[in-house]
Amino acid sequence: MTSQPLRSHRRATLATLAPAGIAALAVLLLPALLSGAAVAHAVAASNVQFGNGHGHGGGGGTGSCGTGNVTPTSSSNWGGYAAESCLSSPATNVVSDVKGSWTQPSVQCGPSASYSAFWVGIDGYSSSTVEQTGTDSDCASGTPTYYAWYEFYPAYPVNLPTTQYPVAPGDVITAEVLWTGGTNFEVNVADATAHWNYFQNGSVSNAQRSSAEWIAEAPSSGRVLPLSDFGTVDFTACTATFGSTTGAIQDSSWAAAEITMSGKNYVKAAPSGLTGSGEDFSVTWHHS
Repeated sequence: MTSQPLRSHRRATLATLAPAGIAALAVLLLPALLSGAAVAHAVAASNVQFGNGHGHGGGGGTGSCGTGNVTPTSSSNWGGYAAESCLSSPATNVVSDVKGSWTQPSVQCGPSASYSAFWVGIDGYSSSTVEQTGTDSDCASGTPTYYAWYEFYPAYPVNLPTTQYPVAPGDVITAEVLWTGGTNFEVNVADATAHWNYFQNGSVSNAQRSSAEWIAEAPSSGRVLPLSDFGTVDFTACTATFGSTTGAIQDSSWAAAEITMSGKNYVKAAPSGLTGSGEDFSVTWHHS
């Protein structure tokens, strides 16, 4: 994996859903950032990044704070879940750890390039940095490609060499992002099926530590890129630590956002409800 990706991951662009209904990682191989938004993986034939969801994140205006509430929102590039102390005015310097596992999905490729990223991270839902690690299921010239990566956005993501760290459909992936003090973080991604484990330390000077995320993403490069048809990806054992409390996505100590990835008039990928004591869910592809 190169240190200058073709795409770029960043913040999610989110819109809170009205109570009555619905009212967002670019590939590590592309270069430019999405215009006007903090994204999470992004492109331009030469640089890409993961990072925060495209545009302003945060379920603002809902006022949902603590109590284990789950608020539906939509994003142009994120699908999954995020958690904050309060979705309308999240506390900073509180998130110290996020963990999750998923089964690497296979992709159905057509002739055009498409991308999908799966990750856990700290920050990016309503802040401008993201500390994250995960995997991709992409299509290049009609051929599926799979690999692992990490990113300390806004720095470019780094793809792990597939010769040392192979990823294949059906592999069980476990990932963690841990705050180690000051501006320092550690990312850990492991493939239990291929029997490898990777750690990396990094520093992010403006990290807010205000949110935790478990995301399927359409990477970006100047714009949100076509989303690969990954079918359904299953996330399990998803937990976060806020202050001294460790709990599931849905925990009474914080609030969660259920994020549907949407185009102008269609759904690109949708999360299921939370199961397994609030730790498990799936995201299903609907549209590129």
